[in-house]
Amino acid sequence: MPNPDDRLIVALDVPNALDGLALAEKLGDAVSFYKIGLGMLTGGGLALADELKQAGKRVFLDMKLFDIGATVETAVRGLAQYELDFLTVHGDPHVVRAAINGRGSQSTKILAVTILTSLDRADLDAALIKQGDIRDLVVERARNAFDAGADGVIASPREASLIRALPQADGKLIVTPGVRPVGAASGDQKRISTPASAIRNGADHIVVGRPIWQSDDPRAAALAIKNELAASDT
Repeated sequence: MPNPDDRLIVALDVPNALDGLALAEKLGDAVSFYKIGLGMLTGGGLALADELKQAGKRVFLDMKLFDIGATVETAVRGLAQYELDFLTVHGDPHVVRAAINGRGSQSTKILAVTILTSLDRADLDAALIKQGDIRDLVVERARNAFDAGADGVIASPREASLIRALPQADGKLIVTPGVRPVGAASGDQKRISTPASAIRNGADHIVVGRPIWQSDDPRAAALAIKNELAASDT
């Protein structure tokens, strides 16, 4: 099991690196793991990742890379130099294999995106994704990603238990966005769960953004989630 302090990953979905650093300072030692997404890439996201690493924090770079194999391999080779803890790519097997090759001997964990937690079956229909229950498709994509060498997957809390039951999931990571504390607004997420429920369903880490950084007291909001996780362990 990860260090309990590391189970909560705070998404720094703020406009730029300066805002990200300001939020990290407010959170202080209440949070040890941060996610930096694509939206901050042009706002100094890589510089922020480096600064957080220098401060002893863990960093999850959520780029969701998708391209031909050679391009993904080159991109991951460059990003791995930042000694990131987690890096996301889309779960297509050729993308996962390229990312593993690009990582080389670096310790960065390659996490495969199954199906975005903001999507439902109607969204998949519009994207011409094959028919089937969304949970079954997520599990199938997770299995294929593990077979291609992924260190873990990104999946909704609602599918975490199904993925954890896979033989291929032994020793692999499951990271769940779409996590909302009780009473928090769902925002643009459609397949959500509470923090404790996500962990009970097999997640190793949960990602929480707006319920923390939009709070009047982000540090207190983060500590409340950690207390909920601690209480669920007993």
